[in-house]
Amino acid sequence: MEIKYRQLAETLKKELENYIRQGIYKLPTEKELCGQFHASRQTIRQALLILEQEGLIVKKQGSGSYVTGLLPEKSKNHVAVLLSTDTEYIFPALLGDLETFLSTEGFAVSVYITQNRTDVERTILQSLTEKPLRGLIAEPSRSGLPSPNYDLYEKLSAQGTHIVFFHGYYSNLPPFSYVKDDNYSGGFALGQFLIHRQHKQIAGIFQLDTIQGQERHLGSTRAMLEAGLPIDEDTVAWFTTEQLVLLEKKQDTRFLSDFIQRNLKSCSAVICHNDEIAYWLIKELSYAGLHVPEDISIVSFDNSYLSELSRPALTTLSHEPHEMASAAVSLLMKKMQGHNAVSMQIPWRLVERSSAAVWNG
Repeated sequence: MEIKYRQLAETLKKELENYIRQGIYKLPTEKELCGQFHASRQTIRQALLILEQEGLIVKKQGSGSYVTGLLPEKSKNHVAVLLSTDTEYIFPALLGDLETFLSTEGFAVSVYITQNRTDVERTILQSLTEKPLRGLIAEPSRSGLPSPNYDLYEKLSAQGTHIVFFHGYYSNLPPFSYVKDDNYSGGFALGQFLIHRQHKQIAGIFQLDTIQGQERHLGSTRAMLEAGLPIDEDTVAWFTTEQLVLLEKKQDTRFLSDFIQRNLKSCSAVICHNDEIAYWLIKELSYAGLHVPEDISIVSFDNSYLSELSRPALTTLSHEPHEMASAAVSLLMKKMQGHNAVSMQIPWRLVERSSAAVWNG
């Protein structure tokens, strides 16, 4: 009998791959398998136990056996991760989390960097269509704009690749699942935080070509409107990916010094796109003879290592540790297992430090 149930386990593995390709996530009942393979229930159970021990199925009491998303051939259990940048700002922690969670689920990981460029993204996606791929976790390139690469995402999906976007999505793509920050609510919360501290003229600096920047700006604007404060577009500045790259690689802060000269006027506070921008803005403000928070308050997003490295330390918005990567991998696993994969927006929580103060001007 030992030989028979092991042979049956190998046969079931082949069937399992067919089930996954066809989008079938629940195995036939033990009774149905007995009839299909003309085997005893004990033989069927022993064969299923092998599949369960190898992580290919999971048995649910009173419900049956379900695929986990893994294929029997380990080399095919491959997930690609597309990140917009490999700078020190958030890359090491985020990548480490994604690799850890995917590895725990039994998947090998390949990482690709798009540099937030759609042409680079296209080259990567074209190469991915030529190899077996179980899943793709992708950070969109220039998510504030429609994607020219929708055809390749659709091709990967048609090939059976399960796709989850994180940190954003594309407005012109079908409704792929995504995990992103609740940026509108985050911008609103920072606006309210400053308004409650008597700030009435609040500036902002945001990234133009990402959905994060647009939503953060919109949320902070809504907070000011609800408080009855005037909206002045001259106090808002936008920067591009190209300017951010120059800041990161060459410490080119010209767009920040221009912002100070042109947009701050009599503003007493600034909402920054993220900690990286806030960190460099505080330096530029000091060169201009302005002190934080005595002359101007600064708040931002991400609670990165720069928020504590900054002097003064930044008041910023944060997620729970590992939350974004865990949610993205969990969503991908749900898709692979045939469950309803509902897109998620991760809420922010405020971490108050010393870069913002009550305005007495």
